[in-house]
Amino acid sequence: MKTVADYIMTIPDFPKPGVMFRDVTSLLNNPDGFQLAVDELSRRLEGVDYDLIAGIEARGFFFGSPIAYNQHKGLIAVRKQGKLPRETVAATYDLEYGSATIEIHKDSIKPGQKVVIIDDLIATGGTIEAAIRLVEQLGGEVVKVLFLVELTDFERSEKLNSYNIESLVQYEGA
Repeated sequence: MKTVADYIMTIPDFPKPGVMFRDVTSLLNNPDGFQLAVDELSRRLEGVDYDLIAGIEARGFFFGSPIAYNQHKGLIAVRKQGKLPRETVAATYDLEYGSATIEIHKDSIKPGQKVVIIDDLIATGGTIEAAIRLVEQLGGEVVKVLFLVELTDFERSEKLNSYNIESLVQYEGA
């Protein structure tokens, strides 16, 4: 029986020499792989009490959307700055060279709602840390954070230690 990892291609030296790029698009374009990933992520939510799924642009949408649909939950689009049409709240986080900002609609979470955050990959956790700040700023409670892939050689932010974080596949190496 195949695992989720069997559908993820590793591309050496992309985008620069020494980097082992974990390509989840190979999983997405394979119906068996995509279904397996969504099913495995969904299993990680069994017994979790939640109201909304927050999908991180863009690949978090691919995995969060079918789960939200199947579980009859709302879906929050966590987008890059300037992409959402209504009033937003924003959080900025550091990148390797510079910074980035993500936003959600200000009315997407009501105080007390329980939120699951989903993205394709975690390395240092900067994007997720920013997404958590947005959810909590609006009065939501982050009850679980799910990833398809975790790169274990990167040191995760200590600020994430108090959250329930899980990934389907772990890889060593950058």
